[in-house]
Amino acid sequence: MPLRDQILPLSGKTRIMGVLNCTPDSFFDGGRYLDQRAAVEQARLLIREGADILDVGGESSRPGASPVDPSEQIRRTAPVIAAIRAFWPGPISIDTTCADVARAAIAAGAGWINDISALRDDAGMVSLAAESGSMLVLMHMQGTPRTMQAAPHYEDVVAEVGRFLAERSSFAQSRGIASDRLVIDPGIGFGKRPADNLTLLRHLPDLVSMGYPLLVGASHKSFIGHVTGEGPEGRLEGSLVAAIWAARHGAQIVRVHDVAATRRALMVASAISQAE
Repeated sequence: MPLRDQILPLSGKTRIMGVLNCTPDSFFDGGRYLDQRAAVEQARLLIREGADILDVGGESSRPGASPVDPSEQIRRTAPVIAAIRAFWPGPISIDTTCADVARAAIAAGAGWINDISALRDDAGMVSLAAESGSMLVLMHMQGTPRTMQAAPHYEDVVAEVGRFLAERSSFAQSRGIASDRLVIDPGIGFGKRPADNLTLLRHLPDLVSMGYPLLVGASHKSFIGHVTGEGPEGRLEGSLVAAIWAARHGAQIVRVHDVAATRRALMVASAISQAE
């Protein structure tokens, strides 16, 4: 399964990963794109707005979410990916911890695997990632989506997240996954207190120094609401600030819901940084 045509150069400008939730219960846009036609139209919109990567998911990972059967995840995502692939040559990511779901997505045209379990949930994911040559996102999460916000605790969140990502990256390489196919993600909002999320963002350069491309997904998450007092729909400004901060401190990918607004904000930030 040669997928090298979907390997996006991760140098230079920060890349935008557009979120496409084909689920009824995601925390921000749950249910809007469960229908295949609606999902494909949203994909077209995200591409027009400037998405470099599309991240398609069929299982919500919001706090308290229950697992979704792999066959249902495949039903939700594989036809959407195939439809997108028919008109767009760019990178498509499958957001799943299940190897069967990832395999079906790759067969449909995906070239990235976004595994929030960092290869811990399904032993078959390791061989699939190695054999397919796909890009692989390894994310830190304390607990599972169902339990992660029950009582998260860290002595030193930056050091602990860094050690976890280093261990998972080493594990992936020991199983035949090339180092240039790995992306790391600190897992903003996944088993973290509001202060933990802010501290991780403050110290992103510590994670960048590990040498892997860094993905940051802070879009509309609850730590922003903790600061501003706003619900998910009122967190656009905070999401844009988080994306600009991440980009300015070394993140090579930002995962967002608001692609057009994020692209424009990053353009202005970049212009300021390059002004004489």
